[in-house]
Amino acid sequence: MSEIRILGISGSLRAQSHNTALLRAAQKHAPGGVSVEIYEGLRDIPPYDQELDTPHHRPQVVRELRERVTAADGLLIATPEYNYSIPGVLKNAIDWVSTDWTGTEGLPLLRKPIAILGASPTNFGSVRAQLALRQVFIWTDSDVIAKPEVIVFRAHERFGEGGNLTDDTTIGLLQSLLEALTAKAA
Repeated sequence: MSEIRILGISGSLRAQSHNTALLRAAQKHAPGGVSVEIYEGLRDIPPYDQELDTPHHRPQVVRELRERVTAADGLLIATPEYNYSIPGVLKNAIDWVSTDWTGTEGLPLLRKPIAILGASPTNFGSVRAQLALRQVFIWTDSDVIAKPEVIVFRAHERFGEGGNLTDDTTIGLLQSLLEALTAKAA
């Protein structure tokens, strides 16, 4: 069996992001035969513009993201929570990869296995952001993992030096989520 390729996308642009650190932990704790690659171009994606959303007019960075999403066996999305929802930069990227206005390309997110997780310094973690993100993926008809839910509340207490995930319960939940994603992506 060939390696299962998971594309990790963090909805945070912060250099010391706990959500990006969750993706690094996913790389470390991924099951055998699974690779997790972290997408690092979110900051470069321009605001969604339907007039440019065709195969010949899309910005190169958007074409590359669409290609990477299409090529991945599954997505692992780590989202912070801003104003009870997902960050605009993350929603913007999803908007760019959720369309096929010409009917000739296919939909990169259609039936794509997706796992959602998130970290926040608050007592509620990213509960509402994850719910909002699940709603978006209903429209794209993506195959979202329902459980386990990985909601890292008081994230600053669960990471140590260098942004390493140190909380055993969170590591166990992350491993279970990766196993569920791997089962759908296989």
